[in-house]
Amino acid sequence: MKTFFPKKEEITRKWWLVNAEGKTLGRLATEIAILLRGKRKVEYCDHLDCGDFVVVINAEKVRVTGKKLDQKKYYSHSGYPGGLKEKTLKEMLAKKPEEVIKKAVWGMIPKNRLGRKIYKKLKVYRGPEHPHQAQQPQEYQF
Repeated sequence: MKTFFPKKEEITRKWWLVNAEGKTLGRLATEIAILLRGKRKVEYCDHLDCGDFVVVINAEKVRVTGKKLDQKKYYSHSGYPGGLKEKTLKEMLAKKPEEVIKKAVWGMIPKNRLGRKIYKKLKVYRGPEHPHQAQQPQEYQF
């Protein structure tokens, strides 16, 4: 018996709608990363992109536990001497809540060409509205 490898035409992709309201950030990001990679599919293959599209709504209402709002820091560097910027999770949630979820998911997918391709299937929105009604995303239940 030969090992089954799906062809590009045989891979079916669904659109999932994930409501982040009241969900813990890390647990939410784990489920999203699994959906994006397609690890719960029968035809999963680790060297092919067989995952689904994920639309996340209500990113501003995501929950974190402990003192992470004040203690967790996000760093960025401009490339110039002394150009290190740091923001707390509270500041990030106030200005760009979409980036918080995107960074959490990015940490859970491979850092290679396939990972970048997988990451492009993630769509995150601050509020309950999203422009993907035509794709008819199904509500994902945790």
